[in-house]
Amino acid sequence: MRLVGTAGHVDHGKSALVHALTGIHPDRLRQEQAREMTIELGFAWLTLPHGETISIVDVPGHEAFIKNMLAGAGGLDAALLVIAADEGIMPQTREHLAILDLLKIQGGVVALTKTDLPLEAEWLALVEEEIRATLSSTGLRDAEIIPVSAKTKRGLNELQLALERVLARVNEKPDRNRPRLPIDRVFTMSGFGTVVTGTLSDGHFQIGDDAEIAPRGIRSRIRGLQTHKQKIETANAGGRVALNLANVATEDLQRGDVVIHPDTYTPTTMLDAQIEWLKSAPKPLVHNQTLELYLYASEMSARVRLLERDQLLPGERGWAQLILAAPLIAAKGDRFILRYPSPSITVGGGVIVEPQPRARHKRKRPDVIANLERALKGSPVELVQQFVETHPASELQTIAQGIALDDETIRAAVRELVAANELYELDNPRAPLYLARSTWTRWREKISTELAAYHQQFPLRAGMPREEFKSRLDAPPRLFEPLFALALSDNVVRITEKSVALSAHRVVFDPATQEKVNALLEQFAHAPYNPPSMSDAENAVGAETLNALLEQGILERVAPNVLFTPSVVAEMQAWVIDTLHAQKEITAAQLRDQFGTSRKYAIAFLEYLDAKRVTQRVGDARILR
Repeated sequence: MRLVGTAGHVDHGKSALVHALTGIHPDRLRQEQAREMTIELGFAWLTLPHGETISIVDVPGHEAFIKNMLAGAGGLDAALLVIAADEGIMPQTREHLAILDLLKIQGGVVALTKTDLPLEAEWLALVEEEIRATLSSTGLRDAEIIPVSAKTKRGLNELQLALERVLARVNEKPDRNRPRLPIDRVFTMSGFGTVVTGTLSDGHFQIGDDAEIAPRGIRSRIRGLQTHKQKIETANAGGRVALNLANVATEDLQRGDVVIHPDTYTPTTMLDAQIEWLKSAPKPLVHNQTLELYLYASEMSARVRLLERDQLLPGERGWAQLILAAPLIAAKGDRFILRYPSPSITVGGGVIVEPQPRARHKRKRPDVIANLERALKGSPVELVQQFVETHPASELQTIAQGIALDDETIRAAVRELVAANELYELDNPRAPLYLARSTWTRWREKISTELAAYHQQFPLRAGMPREEFKSRLDAPPRLFEPLFALALSDNVVRITEKSVALSAHRVVFDPATQEKVNALLEQFAHAPYNPPSMSDAENAVGAETLNALLEQGILERVAPNVLFTPSVVAEMQAWVIDTLHAQKEITAAQLRDQFGTSRKYAIAFLEYLDAKRVTQRVGDARILR
């Protein structure tokens, strides 16, 4: 469903025109009707001559309520610019036009109201000429001007046809299938409970859907849906929607909160954006200046970090990073408005190109600006590649959150990049992760460098302990195992349960060390059941060499100071098991006597089997587990 919003100066007849067109009075507050001035947003709907039903949002025209106007301007498909014939262009007309331009509302119709007043033809011609001149530099330059009267109904049919024509030319907004409803009203209905309203900007909601109110993290459920006071089962993108929410109180919600499906958007306190500073702005925008930011129904302070220069002159555009005063729900491609906090005037706006920057950018860096330009203008493949490069190990859902494209376009781009070996698809329990080839190249180099340095320092060790490697690599936790998997599949490393080594790494003893090793192993062969102790072996060959013999499985440690060869361990273990199958229990003395070893070694070996859960101690004897 399309959404048309009114715009124009106070008392130019916006609400009266909406009432005349639709039969619905958009001023819902008694205070508004008494003052004949719209203060809050008003809503109505209209079925056009050829059958299309559109939503209409009526916004305040008074400068004191411009923030309420901004809450209703987000998500418009077209504007109905209302200008009174007896006054022509006025200050709020110009400010509303600037806002429509900053939001890139390209379609619209001008309703020249109050034409029932006794006005001279020459005056009307001058007013129309002024309107044309004012619109010539805006997105409404081609807008039709329709003379109307809410009192006499003059021109209302022509106005409806003009709305139909302009909507036929306006492209429907792409649906990214990630529902997001910025709340512009919160109230309680007797017998129903909490109700919120807004314009559904993406996807669809159904009765029974789980919902989250972001950025608060409140979980809820959609109990009911309405549009135009009609109950519906499904609400689709673009329409004005009322949601009846379960398990949430009105006092827990406020305008600017956003209803989403759980975990589909991540709140942010920083935005990368291109800013447009209005020609009408009284002063340049300076680096680190604090302004009021308006995005859909949200408003908050934002500090503007200019990335290219120290100031933006009126009429200029530039790249900036916005530091927000509070968490916000935003998506790539969202347009926002900037105003001075005091005096309260509109001075600029812009478009978000990255709703989740990884860090604060360094200023005046050509590479940073080039990446932002690519994020703004790149093809789907370029956008996906850039996002994954800056957000390593992303799921499809994460990519979708960061790019203003529909799911199928994103999937197609991912498939193309995987086929071209520009992206790696990595296994993950919840959903596949995607890593850019350029990212893997950098990590591969770091892995190789860290391990090569370790092997040079400890040439006799089989590899670096896994935990130490994890610490040295300093990769994000979710990235560590995927990097391991890639390093293994690319034959960069050998991985064991305890250590990591370069694939080409081999432990090689120099001739002098090898001679010592041979002498030690000869002692183990000469007295296999009474071999040298751990400390004696270490004194004979050195700690690093002995550790290498243990890692290679040439020797096996069964107690802190007791070593055997693996063949002896296997022989003794087999005898214990066979004996316990033949009799109920054995003692250390039996093992000692069988192999001619010492009591100390026999006890150490049986404790080793206990630790391996082969045997179990009962008194002074052992039984099979």
